[in-house]
Amino acid sequence: MNRVETLLKDSGALLSGHFLLSSGKHSNGYVQCAKLIMHPDKCEEVAKIIADKLKDQKFDLVVGPAMGGIIIAYEVARALGLPAIFTERVDGEMTLRRGFTIEPDMKVLIVEDVVTTAKSSMESARVIESYGAEVTALASIVDRTQGKETPLPLYSAIAVNLDTFEKDDCPLCKEGVEVVKPGSRAIK
Repeated sequence: MNRVETLLKDSGALLSGHFLLSSGKHSNGYVQCAKLIMHPDKCEEVAKIIADKLKDQKFDLVVGPAMGGIIIAYEVARALGLPAIFTERVDGEMTLRRGFTIEPDMKVLIVEDVVTTAKSSMESARVIESYGAEVTALASIVDRTQGKETPLPLYSAIAVNLDTFEKDDCPLCKEGVEVVKPGSRAIK
């Protein structure tokens, strides 16, 4: 077992059951990174692992999509010696608020807790690019893409392969297992 898996397990972040993901898909497992992040020492350790994978790249700014990306983006930025800001949803649209600014031609790293489809990352990327900056990479604690290509290079502390199902093909739904929505984003 690698160090990140140990930290996730020790913090109770690896869950099993029937989960509704932010993507609308269902899964038999979920990684609740908030359980890891609530321990500053563990969060810092994972952030340093991510930052080490990025040490040969140049960034000017780290951006974390709210909610799950805020703290880990801050910790990765701290490990890289960079400023960190976050995007957030207002009326369902990702936006930049709170007096944060992004300068044209900045090289930006987006950091999330978990990347499954990169939807939140790409929503944030559109906001960042509207300021004339360039998003050059994504990073996360957990990569749940199961090897599917993301629109930008993805650097994660760990890849976790959990079964993911379309709602209509979900065996857990067919078995009548109650679905739980543990994430922060409302599903439409």
